[in-house]
Amino acid sequence: MSTLQSARGRTAALAALITVGTVCGGDAVARSFPFGPHTRSVNDLGNQFVPFHAHLWDLLHGRADGGLLLNWQSGYGTSFLPDLGTYLTSPFSLLVGLFPRDEIDLAVYVITLSKMAAAAAAMTWLLFSLHQGGRWWMAAVLGGSYALCGWSVVEASYNPMWMDGLVAFPLLCLAGEWARTARRPLLGPLIVAVAWIANFYTAYMATIGAALVLAVRLLTADTDARERMRALLRATRTVLLGIALAGPVLIPVFLGSQHAYPGWTRQFSPAGWADVFARTLPATYSFFTPAVFLGSGALVLACTLAFNGAVPRRERWVWTGLAVSVALSLQWGPTHLVWHVFATPNGSPYRQTFVLAGILVIAAWICLSSDWPGRRALLGGGAVVAATALAGATSELVTVWTLLLFAAGFAAVVGGLLLAGRGTCTVLAALLFTGALVGQAAATTAYADRMKLGRLDDYPAWGEPHSERAAAVAKADGWPRYRTDPGRDQITGNDPVLLGGQGGQYYSSHTPDVYTRTLAALGAGWTSNGRSVQSLDNPVADAIFAVGARVRTAPGKHPEVTRAGQVPPLVTVRPPGAEPRYDWNPFRNQERLLGSPVYDNPAGGSCPVGSEVFLWVPDYTGRARLGDSPWVTLRGGQPKRRAALTSLGTVNSPGEKVGYSKDPHRTTLGCLDRAKLTAAVDRLKKTGAVSVEVSDSGVRAELPPGTKGTAVIAATRIAGWTCNGRPAGSHLGLVAVPLDGSTTRVDCSFRPPGLKAGAATGSTGLLGLVLMVLLTGVRKRSRRAPEAADTTSNTNNSQPQKAH
Repeated sequence: MSTLQSARGRTAALAALITVGTVCGGDAVARSFPFGPHTRSVNDLGNQFVPFHAHLWDLLHGRADGGLLLNWQSGYGTSFLPDLGTYLTSPFSLLVGLFPRDEIDLAVYVITLSKMAAAAAAMTWLLFSLHQGGRWWMAAVLGGSYALCGWSVVEASYNPMWMDGLVAFPLLCLAGEWARTARRPLLGPLIVAVAWIANFYTAYMATIGAALVLAVRLLTADTDARERMRALLRATRTVLLGIALAGPVLIPVFLGSQHAYPGWTRQFSPAGWADVFARTLPATYSFFTPAVFLGSGALVLACTLAFNGAVPRRERWVWTGLAVSVALSLQWGPTHLVWHVFATPNGSPYRQTFVLAGILVIAAWICLSSDWPGRRALLGGGAVVAATALAGATSELVTVWTLLLFAAGFAAVVGGLLLAGRGTCTVLAALLFTGALVGQAAATTAYADRMKLGRLDDYPAWGEPHSERAAAVAKADGWPRYRTDPGRDQITGNDPVLLGGQGGQYYSSHTPDVYTRTLAALGAGWTSNGRSVQSLDNPVADAIFAVGARVRTAPGKHPEVTRAGQVPPLVTVRPPGAEPRYDWNPFRNQERLLGSPVYDNPAGGSCPVGSEVFLWVPDYTGRARLGDSPWVTLRGGQPKRRAALTSLGTVNSPGEKVGYSKDPHRTTLGCLDRAKLTAAVDRLKKTGAVSVEVSDSGVRAELPPGTKGTAVIAATRIAGWTCNGRPAGSHLGLVAVPLDGSTTRVDCSFRPPGLKAGAATGSTGLLGLVLMVLLTGVRKRSRRAPEAADTTSNTNNSQPQKAH
């Protein structure tokens, strides 16, 4: 057994080495970070994952504003546990703390590589558990094929949280094997818990895939119906206990998504079959088709299984049927919804493709379980692969390079199989298989690197611009006396956690609905259909949210810090009276939330001399300017994009008009009177809190004696706030506490919705796990007792009789 385990370990390590070397080689060919000048931070990788990992770095090193429950840096204060559970609870994420902060992009790259290596190793280990008859080096190649599948190197490489599903699938299959054979009752639920905590979305898909694999194992095993039912019950218990253990993270994440701004919805439309077949080939790219590429070796063997007479008939057809059924389920609407938790995702509709890749790799290994396939089997499997390639060749996704890479890999694999089948030149066969995988997968990685840069938004790796802005923010920081906003001229959608400060910018799957709607009412802009709210560069909004310093960066210039002078504290007071309501006009909405009129109405379409002109045209895409001032660019077009309320400058002479690069159809102007704003700020300071304390999970403030009205905290009233022992109120979307003159203390704390229920669920799961382990131990001891008695009895009976 120890020899087997060590062989498994060496083979798993080889699979991991093949995977890492191939990805690095492909990135080097594409001259992608960290091997060249091209950034790899495209789409959400640069916009979400890198900034959130930077925030995790700050948390690990005690430098973050906020804690695990409350993030004070983003969105003027937002819940952090849902973001943590969605993006950062993978065990691999902790590796970020080992890197310097200005190497955050390298840290995320290493984390991604580590997940891919772990997936290769886990799949290799699983293959040995399913069957030990194959060649060890083929297990390494197939493990690498799984980790280097098209889904992994093309799509999940810039969604590193999805990589946790790639790791989870083979591990959950192992847990299913242990349930089938009644082994490791403690480790199985723990693996389920870690998988679901790491990334519940892909873990859900991996769990479905593992259940299908377990079903096939039970169908092909020589056991009776009663034992199969017991195995299913053990597997169900394993999954339920594991999910319960993950409850403290899962429930807050689920409720966080329920409170999020809705974003947008899509209807599923299956991809054309020519494109589906094309994605089995190397060096293809598409965001809306299933990236099933595995390398020619795994593909040929999986297609050969049905023709390989050396494998028992039932195994051949059940495994082949499973692979075909899962492939078809990707294209059918009802099963598509089942795979995606009954909601078509906003992005790629084939996020479950890694499960199909894993099943095909297992099928390839089963093909080798008895012996190398003969020539007749290879002829059948090769014909299926060739037909697939011919069907895919009609797709626009296929290039000449695709066909050349496929042909070279296919020839190498067939040659390797013929050599290995003869029992000669095994080393050459191994080199042919490995070379085919490495060459095709590296080329696919490099091709995807280049295609993503041309088709997706990209963000630069940390460099001098980041360092300069971060330094400017740190120098101006005055939290919690006032907020420092890293600026409207953003590098990513999450600059506050990437560069520092406490701004209004925030982009997440959990951007609260109340936050998006409140900031929109005040004139803020957004992208990503309202999930990515931008910083609102406006002095009235800065006064409302206690922004005392703001970084501005003009193109080609060093960042500059603009200070607001005096700003109200984080906790201010509004006088008694009926709560106002928002309407369509952001200028009136700002005045209502501020509590004072500060905008003058434009007379005849122009503002008074000395006032600052603000333009609000949320659907306008074009340029505008005041008089002869420089042009200002606006990018609107709802619902995807919303142009922010924007300053056009100060009126210097009577009658200055606003000009446009094209007809805006409808505009709204606001003429800000700075003197009125200063007076309004002075009133808020005079009646506001005399002291404010901010913690990782709340706010405490002391107010002047006898204060009446409503205390307002400069944070949106997201679900989870309680103040002075009861649920917090809301004043135009901000956290509010009614005051009757008898109390001078405001004590507000934040607990994410679902945290208490999640803790109870986790405790129940832990109790169930402990009881199960204890019962298992009792059963083992009860079984050993009769065996020991029988052994003792047999020993006594074998003693020689004494002579009388």
